[in-house]
Amino acid sequence: MPAQIQNLVTSGTFSLDGGTWDVDNNVWIVGDENEVYVIDPAHEPAKIKEAVGNRAVKAVLLTHGHDDHIRYAREFADLVEAPVHLNPADTMLWEAVFPGTTADHEIADGDSFEIAGTTLVALHTPGHSPGSTCFYAEDLNTLFSGDTLFNGGPGATGRSYSSFETIIDSIRERLLTLPSDTVVNTGHGDATTIGAEAPNLDDWITRGH
Repeated sequence: MPAQIQNLVTSGTFSLDGGTWDVDNNVWIVGDENEVYVIDPAHEPAKIKEAVGNRAVKAVLLTHGHDDHIRYAREFADLVEAPVHLNPADTMLWEAVFPGTTADHEIADGDSFEIAGTTLVALHTPGHSPGSTCFYAEDLNTLFSGDTLFNGGPGATGRSYSSFETIIDSIRERLLTLPSDTVVNTGHGDATTIGAEAPNLDDWITRGH
């Protein structure tokens, strides 16, 4: 039986470049009745731990280093005694929240994470942030896109360390090449599919965000 996917929505704030906004984040729990990975345990660590229950957490996988995704990652990881993985290109964002420290493990493009007979493959998709990384589970026909691709377009690129041209290249070359029926589980908001988003690429480029 392949891994199961559980979604939990948590609420908190996102701060960057001197601004702070209220946000709801999607937390993704992937695994079986014995062990799981937790992707982006944003905000409310006790609530996420309750959702995990008695299952072992193999690791915390972070899609990127913005503070709404990482501010409570260390607290949650300590609660469940799990290591935290992050692409090192986002180290400066991590250090802004946790000065003088690093995540426990680095994520590189192509890294694979096994759980319940399912493999999550890390796809480095810079643009929203330099280290932004999606996780693709081929046998689940699912992509965990973080803030790289949303229902309706690419993630925001109007802030520090981001690039619209780069995120467009990442989406075009790494994500839109996936099967069109691939479900895209996003960092915020509703899920979508690769096929639903692909026809809009030229419109995104025209509007410039």
